[in-house]
Amino acid sequence: MASAIVTETIKTGDQTPPAVAEETPSKKTRQRRRRFSLLTWRILAINVLALALLGGGLLFLGAYRQNLIDAELQSLKTQAQVFAAAVGEEASVDASGGGIELTAQRARDMMRRLVEPTKTRAQLLDGKGAVIVDTGVLGSAGTAVQIDALPPPERGSAFQRALVETYEWILAHLLWIEDVAAVDAPLRNPTADPVVQRAFAGDVAAAARGSGPKLTLLAAAPTEYYKQVLGVVLLSSDGAGIEQTVRGVRFAIIKLFGVALGLTVLLSIYLAGTIARPVRRLAATAELVRRGHGRQVSIPDLTRRGDEIGDLSGALRDMTGTLWQRMDAIERFAADVAHEIKNPLTSLRSAVETAARVSDPEKQRRLLAVVLEDVSRLDRLITDISDASRLDAELSREEGAEIVRTARMLAALVDLYRDRTKEGGPRLRLDLPEEAGSGLSVTGTEEQLVRVFRNVIDNAMSFSSPDGTIVIAARRVGDVVRIAVEDDGPGIPEGKLEAIFDRFYTERPAGEAFGKHSGLGLAISKQIVEAHHGTIRAENRHDLAGNTIGARFIVELPFERG
Repeated sequence: MASAIVTETIKTGDQTPPAVAEETPSKKTRQRRRRFSLLTWRILAINVLALALLGGGLLFLGAYRQNLIDAELQSLKTQAQVFAAAVGEEASVDASGGGIELTAQRARDMMRRLVEPTKTRAQLLDGKGAVIVDTGVLGSAGTAVQIDALPPPERGSAFQRALVETYEWILAHLLWIEDVAAVDAPLRNPTADPVVQRAFAGDVAAAARGSGPKLTLLAAAPTEYYKQVLGVVLLSSDGAGIEQTVRGVRFAIIKLFGVALGLTVLLSIYLAGTIARPVRRLAATAELVRRGHGRQVSIPDLTRRGDEIGDLSGALRDMTGTLWQRMDAIERFAADVAHEIKNPLTSLRSAVETAARVSDPEKQRRLLAVVLEDVSRLDRLITDISDASRLDAELSREEGAEIVRTARMLAALVDLYRDRTKEGGPRLRLDLPEEAGSGLSVTGTEEQLVRVFRNVIDNAMSFSSPDGTIVIAARRVGDVVRIAVEDDGPGIPEGKLEAIFDRFYTERPAGEAFGKHSGLGLAISKQIVEAHHGTIRAENRHDLAGNTIGARFIVELPFERG
């Protein structure tokens, strides 16, 4: 039975789960091809996107452009009023029929002098809506020549000109630039425009027509003579100056955006490097630890950073150290188990082989008793080993630690032992302070803590004399609850105060049969106490003369108010 269990355990331990032993080719290829961290790309994309949205919002200068247009229209309205007043004052004459009318030649000369410094186009309409003066046309009706302003000479480098052309193309195709009306219609047929119609009604009006580089600004004012509307002065101006101003502002924003973009990219790469590079180092080292067969690989120490990456590095280092410690403990436990099981198996084998060669019934009976004793020892040993091996898993699965009243727990244990102790056995005495009911609380699992004190009390009872006394005392000392179990036995051999907590260590009373104990009780107790962030130790008790009068086991657990 024991051989089958050991064989099955060895076979199970040699098997490696396929998911851990094998690695898919796609994962290897992905790790090999990844030259630039995905985390870097994400940080860069987020920062650039935020900056791009901000820059795009700043490039939308609709309100600024509209303010420029309104200011230009107001200025054009003022000029139209001045022109209309001057023409009405100087170019109106009495007609032969007794009415007042405008003189075309005088009005033309006056308007050309007025528009010269303003760089605008002026038209004068008579009372019937006919254009009698147009500063954009030279000559009479038969020899009229249209005057078109030439574009300014190209300046700047080829790159700057290409940049301007690109800007104008984008501007022409943006949806958020509003087309107000057809551009040339107000100048070809002025009387059909609402601005001119309002001027004939006696109002001063202005409006914008077109969009982008084809923007045209119109302003019309009535030419009056004693409140009589003789005609309308229509001034028009292109929006080149406005568009140039807006373009200059946009170019300045773009330059600033370019500088900010460059800084953002550099800082993002630097920031991503400070995050992604150490994370990749930690991941690569963890992969080496997983793949490696030795312990020469160490996790980089980045705790000096003082940030979350440093915390991660420290946690990985601690985790790796704990893992190696756990592996060492497992190896030592396996070696100890093999050694402890080998002894009764050797004795059992020797007894069986000897019994096969002995014909004396009495000797066979004694050999059979040895076989039964070894089998019982093996059964007890395997049970204890099974309990010890399951302890780590049980402690790791414990959830929701509770408040444990140690005074009540110890009182229940003492009552239990008093009921089970035979007449003439050691007596148990419980020593608790008066306020123990509320002042000796710890955090943990009561079932596991009961197991600790049962092991310690059992150990004390096995060493105490039949008429001896075992004292269990509990006190609060600072931030810990200290429980001491004292017996009046022979004490612990010098130099073995630490060794008694090792697995399979046994130091039994004189006269006790060999193999009655597996030597795991105190080792299990120490493991449980340390899992509860406490300590357990042993010491000898001495009288005034320095003689050993017993042993004392002290368990200290963190105090919990509750």
